[in-house]
Amino acid sequence: MTATTLDTDDTDVISRETIPAGGRWSRRLETGQRLKIIDLEGQQAVDFLCYAADLPLDRMNLPNTIKLNKSLYITQGCKIYSDHAKVLFTVTQDTCGFHDTLAGCCSNEIDLLRYKVKKTTSCRANFIAELATWSMGPSEIVSNINFFMRVAFKADGHVEIADGVSKPGDYVELLADTSVIAMLSNCPQEHNPAAGLKPTPIEVIVYK
Repeated sequence: MTATTLDTDDTDVISRETIPAGGRWSRRLETGQRLKIIDLEGQQAVDFLCYAADLPLDRMNLPNTIKLNKSLYITQGCKIYSDHAKVLFTVTQDTCGFHDTLAGCCSNEIDLLRYKVKKTTSCRANFIAELATWSMGPSEIVSNINFFMRVAFKADGHVEIADGVSKPGDYVELLADTSVIAMLSNCPQEHNPAAGLKPTPIEVIVYK
């Protein structure tokens, strides 16, 4: 993606980009930089992966993240941990409050099983393409966070992708606790409520 032109007096902003419906994005952030993901129209899932930039094999680990935060949801104050239990990001702001750790990313294969449709666009396909730009392969795709996506779960273990609760303009802000590679897929799913049944653009801002 190409960054849009920034206001010259907005000295804290490193990049500001609009990611179209179904699009993808990645960037290296240095320690102390912040990533802000804005759901421009509401109910748009954003699939998220991250890796330690200096050791990409030390990847985001959701079991560690869930255990150490004692929560199945990610929200303000939560930390995102790696395989080695290293803090990669801290969630510093969150206007939504429901961010999923259970459902993973959509793929062409699973959509064929679930919805009997043959597709060429999916979050997994986006991740594969974006990982290639960092000389990484499909094996580096791990369980991901779904920002702005709501997956309800019951006491008996039943889970279901439910209507999102994010409103237009809701955002989440992440602080890089170390040098990281952050990666996003703006979910193209049209067959469940993950993207409000109609995928829409998001905005991604990186701050000093």
